[in-house]
Amino acid sequence: MTSDFGTLILNESPDAVVLTTADGVVVCWTPGAQAVFGYSGEEAVGCRLDELIVPPGRIDDGAGVLRQTLEHGVASYESMRRAKDGALVYIDSSSKLIRGADGRPDYILWSKKDVTALKVLRDAKLVEARYNGILESMPDAIVLANAAGRIVLANRQAEQLFGYARGALRGAVLEQLMPERFRGAHLAHRAGFAAQPLVRPMGSGRDLYGLRSDGAEFPVEISLSPIETEEGALVMSAIRDISERKRFELTLQEKNIELAKAVAAKDSFLAGMSHELRTPLNAIIGFTGTMLMKLPGPINDEQNKQLRMVQSSARHLLSLINDLLELTRIESGKVELEMAPLMCGALIEEVLTSFRPQARSKGLALEFEAGPEEVTVASDRRAVQQILMNLIHNAIKFTNHGTVLVRLATAVVGARACATISVSDTGIGIAPEQRAGLFQAFSQLDATAVRQFEGTGLGLHLSRKLAALLHGEILFDSEYGVGSVFTLALPLEHQAH
Repeated sequence: MTSDFGTLILNESPDAVVLTTADGVVVCWTPGAQAVFGYSGEEAVGCRLDELIVPPGRIDDGAGVLRQTLEHGVASYESMRRAKDGALVYIDSSSKLIRGADGRPDYILWSKKDVTALKVLRDAKLVEARYNGILESMPDAIVLANAAGRIVLANRQAEQLFGYARGALRGAVLEQLMPERFRGAHLAHRAGFAAQPLVRPMGSGRDLYGLRSDGAEFPVEISLSPIETEEGALVMSAIRDISERKRFELTLQEKNIELAKAVAAKDSFLAGMSHELRTPLNAIIGFTGTMLMKLPGPINDEQNKQLRMVQSSARHLLSLINDLLELTRIESGKVELEMAPLMCGALIEEVLTSFRPQARSKGLALEFEAGPEEVTVASDRRAVQQILMNLIHNAIKFTNHGTVLVRLATAVVGARACATISVSDTGIGIAPEQRAGLFQAFSQLDATAVRQFEGTGLGLHLSRKLAALLHGEILFDSEYGVGSVFTLALPLEHQAH
């Protein structure tokens, strides 16, 4: 009868009663142990007790309790243990060593009571006394949890955010507030944070989602802060619903996709248009040149004048088309540079040769001034040539009297050793209020001041873009009514040896 009562007590006890060998291997596992830890008797018997229920970071704790029991015959303690599903529970435990007839240790009897709810209550009273008023006044949803991942306190904003009645979240596991697909990974992350508790600011880390009591999901941002108390470490989570921001980001992303498609369509159109227009324009320029050379037959002065106007207009239109195509390539990142050693002086002489007839026709002096040594940089010849042509073309265009001077030198620009190519003129100059828009696309100076000068307004814009691709820059200085100086600076540290 006594044996029957003993079996009944063991089977009906809500606490976990476990019998192990002296080295901690389970030989008896009661229904109460299964209720507390989740393992059935078949799963537990034959396994080491500490491997079943001691969290990975507390293995030494389990070994210490076993050692104390063997040395003193009994032990009692409160600690955190792990259930089969990974949940952490607070256990009030006692152990007793059972010796055999020969006095040698045979078994250890363990009694383990789940005191998680009591621990939560103690933590909650401590936190409420210290922080409750402050937490209720905060705009964000605040959740405090203990090391076992149990919610100790949730302010009113948190309860409203997740859809729970007042006080209903106390004692719940944190994973209850997130979709099921995230819970397994969160257990591991929570254990890692408990091992190394650091402040994690709002917005850092992974994309996270909350789960309301009605099953609805919503995106959240969470910041984590460890808090030390007399009852142990707590973790404070500040939670923010970012659904509105996510909707805005999605809308912006869709708009960006539409914009990217529009830009691609524009690039395709400009490339196709440029090719289709350049072919007939080149034919017009070519046949006009042939007629001006009088190869088909003689022409009179009026015909010569009109043909030169046709040729000039065609060249101007072709220049515009080339500038548009170049701008399209730069903006789409399709410019391919061939960086190679480049002798600046030789290139400048070549460019000046092509502009001398234009300068001569306006009565301007076009001069080149260089030091005794040739300056060489590693750069893209075509890009540097295009920049120089734009700068010299502008200088001649906006100068009616005097000189256009090109200087080649070396100087320190922005703490870098650079080759500098300066193009100075004695033209109309640039007023201070006009400088802000100088390098913008399709912009020229005030039309009332330069109505006589035609142009697209793309030259300086393209030149600055190309200079940036070459790791250089364009500087300028000007005095209205006196003249301007535009300087291309190319870094010498990129030159090849």
